[in-house]
Amino acid sequence: MSASPPAVSRPPSVVDHVALFNQTSLACSTLITQRYSTSFTLGIRTLDARFHPAIYAVYGFVRWADEIVDTFHDRDRAALLREFSDETYRALDAQFSMNPVLHAFQLAVHRYGIDREFIEAFLHSMAMDLEDICYDQQLYDEYIYGSAEVVGLMCLRVFCEGNEQQFEQLREPARRLGAAFQKINFLRDLRADYEERGRVYFPGLRYEAFDDEAKRAIEADIRRDFEAGYAGICQLPRTARLGVYLAYIYYLKLFDKIRQLPAERVLAGRVRVPDNTKLLLLLSSYLRYRLRVV
Repeated sequence: MSASPPAVSRPPSVVDHVALFNQTSLACSTLITQRYSTSFTLGIRTLDARFHPAIYAVYGFVRWADEIVDTFHDRDRAALLREFSDETYRALDAQFSMNPVLHAFQLAVHRYGIDREFIEAFLHSMAMDLEDICYDQQLYDEYIYGSAEVVGLMCLRVFCEGNEQQFEQLREPARRLGAAFQKINFLRDLRADYEERGRVYFPGLRYEAFDDEAKRAIEADIRRDFEAGYAGICQLPRTARLGVYLAYIYYLKLFDKIRQLPAERVLAGRVRVPDNTKLLLLLSSYLRYRLRVV
């Protein structure tokens, strides 16, 4: 009986360090999202899993830029934002960055064809936050487009997965939904924006003159945006619809709480939706989705 052949020694498996770097960069953006926004994290988790990395990457990018202009008042924020913007464009051109947030973002940009114009508009609005601006209607619209609407359009690029006809069909509803979300943020943060940053975003509004009449006018504008945005949600691919619908329901709940308060109460403190309510909204949204109500 012949002896068994000697065992062949195999080299240790080779780690794909490029893939590891990509995964680690995406993990950083995921962690940023989870730490900064429980509501956004809940929404992402209801999306089809293939969208998770890109949407986390988009959030990580916009969150980091927003932190520069809103948080680090003891630093030269203009210089920090210029550096961040320059790094962003280098990452896009090289399709690589040692900054994990920017590396993850450029992966999403190139994978889904996110328009550079959206990125430029976003960074421009972040730069506007560094200036003492008295917002007229034109500047207000310009700021909302760059700070909110284009973020919705970035996400829409991901959800449409290269379907240009679908993207163009949903472009306007996505913009209107992003605008509604941003205007609600402005309304509930009216006091903080004025006292901490010297800003009043709503055109023609003096902080001292904010009253129930002014509040109702702002709410009517938001309601119109909500209606246009909801029409687009119903046309989204089902792989993305529940996550966007959850964000819509969350902001609608927040909007309802604000509408029930007089103007002076809105100025008294930031209106919030408790975490247990967010979970109930998730459950009710899921049931409506399963029943194909949305």
